[in-house]
Amino acid sequence: MSKGVLIDKLERVLDDFFQVLRATFRFVKTDGSLSEPLERLVFERGDSVAVLLYDPARDEVVLAQQLRLPVYLREGNGWLLELVAGMLDAGRSPEDIARSEALEEAGYQLDALEHLVTVYLSPGACTERIHIYLAEITPEQRVQAGGGLPGSGEDIRVRAIPRAEALAMVADGRIRDAKTVIALQRQALLARRRDAASKEACHAT
Repeated sequence: MSKGVLIDKLERVLDDFFQVLRATFRFVKTDGSLSEPLERLVFERGDSVAVLLYDPARDEVVLAQQLRLPVYLREGNGWLLELVAGMLDAGRSPEDIARSEALEEAGYQLDALEHLVTVYLSPGACTERIHIYLAEITPEQRVQAGGGLPGSGEDIRVRAIPRAEALAMVADGRIRDAKTVIALQRQALLARRRDAASKEACHAT
């Protein structure tokens, strides 16, 4: 038993582009007793990386808009505004993936990256973690059109949106992709903290 969890059985029931595991397990409950055996399906897709592209001179964010079939099936409109993002693969760091996806999807060649947060998006069902970064950009860093890889079925619209409008779109539900909501709110919080620190430094001098 490791950290209060006992895995009785673990089998792979789907092994395709994604994997699905069936686990039978028990765990130590808060009263110290061992639970009855439980069975859960676990969706395993690996980790992912996303980056918020922010132009501070224009106070704009650059987002990718593409069709997401699960959202279409749920709502009838699957064109989501999202961060540039991609899956983390073996042999490359999250920073490498962030730079590669920014170039492929939005056409931007990135300089410095700032790590914002790493989170689980649906820990009750999925093993995926997403590493979210912030990259400040200039128009000169857009060296190609972007749009994704046609050979992979991607057809990405690159959208530059004023940051205040993007935050308003979060508030009214037009932006509802979790990683994008997290990144925009996190960036806004960092901006407020930096402004406050700058004002304190000015008063100190």
